[in-house]
Amino acid sequence: MRDIGIGIIGTGFMGKAHAFAYRAVAGIFPDSPRPVLQTVADIDGAAAQKAAAQFGFRRWQTDWRAVVEDPGIEIVSITTPTLAHREMALAAIAAGKHVHCEKPIAPDAGTAREMMEAAETAGVVTQVGYNYIKNPILKLARSMVEAGELGDITGFRGIHAEDYMADAEAPHGWRLDPAGGGGAIADIGSHIIGLARFLLGPITEVNADLQTMVASRPAAPGASERRAVEVDDIARLTVRFARGCGGTIEANWVATGRKMQLAFELTGSRGSLVFTQERLNELLHYRADGDPQRNGFARIEAGPQHPPYGLFCVAPGHQLGFNDLKTIEVAEFLAAIAGGEKNGPDFREAWEIQKVVDAAIDSSRARAWRRIE
Repeated sequence: MRDIGIGIIGTGFMGKAHAFAYRAVAGIFPDSPRPVLQTVADIDGAAAQKAAAQFGFRRWQTDWRAVVEDPGIEIVSITTPTLAHREMALAAIAAGKHVHCEKPIAPDAGTAREMMEAAETAGVVTQVGYNYIKNPILKLARSMVEAGELGDITGFRGIHAEDYMADAEAPHGWRLDPAGGGGAIADIGSHIIGLARFLLGPITEVNADLQTMVASRPAAPGASERRAVEVDDIARLTVRFARGCGGTIEANWVATGRKMQLAFELTGSRGSLVFTQERLNELLHYRADGDPQRNGFARIEAGPQHPPYGLFCVAPGHQLGFNDLKTIEVAEFLAAIAGGEKNGPDFREAWEIQKVVDAAIDSSRARAWRRIE
């Protein structure tokens, strides 16, 4: 397969995850285009230089526009704070680049729609970093729902809980800037909303309660001055799906002790499924028609029988990890660029997720149900 030039904007957690995935994908997916790490950009020159040396980029820059304007780059990966996404993505799209952007792609649904329409008009391929749904075991869960193995779906309980904002002395930062959108509802709530849509389809109505648990935080690390927090720490949603069932969704970034509880319980008339990202290689399945004396949740363990697990490891039980899911995300993105199936989530799906986020914020303020058009 041909080489394809990659430019990454941002060198933080997600910038490194993107670089790792692009480096790994050609060796794991033999039919994939071969990514060539051309340029990494970061406003912090030392960070950009370090990332270039660590991951093997040919160049580093402090101006992100150098990535967009480089004719040798076909894919622009955007891993910056949310407020910067629009300008960077629209510039990349105008330059004819395919765009890989972290989530949420925008602070509000209107901006997300603008980005989506620009990409679709230009005919470029987009990918948004909802990599958790690339888990082979979750693709199995969706196929079980679609095949009717659970019968009529009766309910969904989903949560994404972590504790990275649980310390009240953690400093104020871009995640707490209301200009960038919501707080926990946008940052991690978008993941569980996206997962709910992945499994069950569109959400049509929401009734939400958003709470700010930490009223103010240090303006900077070690500062005595404090800034008011104007976004949510916990969001609790009651939702209705287009398919007819209801459910609940929680986003919580002050959940003490939780590091990665992206989890759901999905119930149906013939059985149920249970999953948590804390044990991401397992899916629990209950069959309602089993022997009542012996019946219970059966553990389905990920293995080579769940593609593309086998491309990473030929042995069951040896397990995939976070960066492997990111590599699958990149592989599917590259396949779409090469003319294959478009699995997304693309900018259109990110817009749909953002509409739910916006409706939840509005619902909480109005103390009323909101319909998602």
